[in-house]
Amino acid sequence: MSGYTIAVVGATGAVGTKMIEMLESTTLPIQQVKLLASKRSAGKKLQFNNTELVVEETTAEAFEGVDIALFSAGGSISKQFAPEAVKKGAIVIDNTSAYRMDPEVPLVVPEVNAEAVRNHKGIIANPNCSTIQMMVALQPIREKYGLNRIIVSTYQAVSGAGAAAVDEMKEQAQQMLNNEAYEAAILPSGGDKKHYPISFNVLPQIDLFTEGGYTYEEWKMINETKKIMSDENIKISATCVRVPVISGHSESIYIEVLDKSASVSGIQNLLRTAPGVSLQDDPTVQLYPTPLAAEGKKETFVGRIRKDIDEETGYHMWVVSDNLLKGAAWNSVQIAETLHKLNLVTEK
Repeated sequence: MSGYTIAVVGATGAVGTKMIEMLESTTLPIQQVKLLASKRSAGKKLQFNNTELVVEETTAEAFEGVDIALFSAGGSISKQFAPEAVKKGAIVIDNTSAYRMDPEVPLVVPEVNAEAVRNHKGIIANPNCSTIQMMVALQPIREKYGLNRIIVSTYQAVSGAGAAAVDEMKEQAQQMLNNEAYEAAILPSGGDKKHYPISFNVLPQIDLFTEGGYTYEEWKMINETKKIMSDENIKISATCVRVPVISGHSESIYIEVLDKSASVSGIQNLLRTAPGVSLQDDPTVQLYPTPLAAEGKKETFVGRIRKDIDEETGYHMWVVSDNLLKGAAWNSVQIAETLHKLNLVTEK
C-alpha cells in the first residue's frame, strides 16, 4: 500500500484531535498516521478511521520515516522538535506562532497564497485562526477591487484559549446562575497578572498587551495579513475580543477598496463562488452567519455585506468560521493537500 506517513504532534489536544478528524476525510493518500504528544499523554489510545492507535511520546526519533508532520502542541514544542522532524526528512506544517513571522517560512492560507508553499525550507506556518478566516473572505475582493484599508473587530470563542478555559467558562456560568462564588484563573491571558470571568462577560484582551496598547493577538493579525498579502503598505488595525462562545470566531470587518466600481452586489457575487466561502447574506429573511451554525464546518461564512454610509469605497461585513477547523486543523490539512497537489512531497 502506497501513501504518506503523517505525524500529528499534540494529538490529544483540542486542535490535534480535529487534525485527526480532518485526516480521516482528506484526499491525501495515507499509509500511516503517527500520533505524538507529551510523555504524560503517551500510551493513550485514539481512533483513526476505526483503527485504534497508541499515542507515542514526541521525540526526535519519532519522526523517522515521517513525510508530513502536523504540529499543534505549543510554540516551545515546535521550536524544539520541528527542526528535528525536518532533519529526518519530514515537511512540517506548524499551527503555532513559533515560525509565522520567520522570513524563511511561508505563511499559508491555501485559498489565498497556495503557491507560497513552493518556497518552504522544511517548515510551513499556519496563520492565526482569526487571520485565516479574514483572508479567505477578503482575498476575492482584493483580487477584483483592490484593498486600501482593513479594520477588524473580532469576537473570539473560548475554545481558542484551550479546553481548560471552556471548562472554566461552564463552571462560572453554573456558579453565577446558582448565586455562588466563582473564580477566574485563565482568561483573558494565563500569563497576565489579572484574570476576569468570561461567562456572561466580554473581555477586550486576547494575549498580553504590548507595543502601542495593542495585544499580541492584534499584532498577529496585522503582521500576518501583511505577510500573506505580500503588502507592507496595506492599512490594517485590529481589536481582538473574547466572548462567551464555545466554538466559532466572529469578525466585524470594515474595508476600503481601491476600485470605485465595487458594489454590494458585486462583492456578493464574488463571494458566492469563492473557494472556501459560504455566502449567507439576506437580511429580509434574517440570514447571516452565527458561530453556533458554523461549528463543525470547514467553510468561512460571510454575511451582512453593506456599503458604508459616509465613505464612498467603504464596505462592512460579518465573517464567521470554526476556529478549530478552518482556523487551525483544516487549514493545516489543506496545506498538506496543496503539497501533494504540487508534487512537493514524496513518499518514503
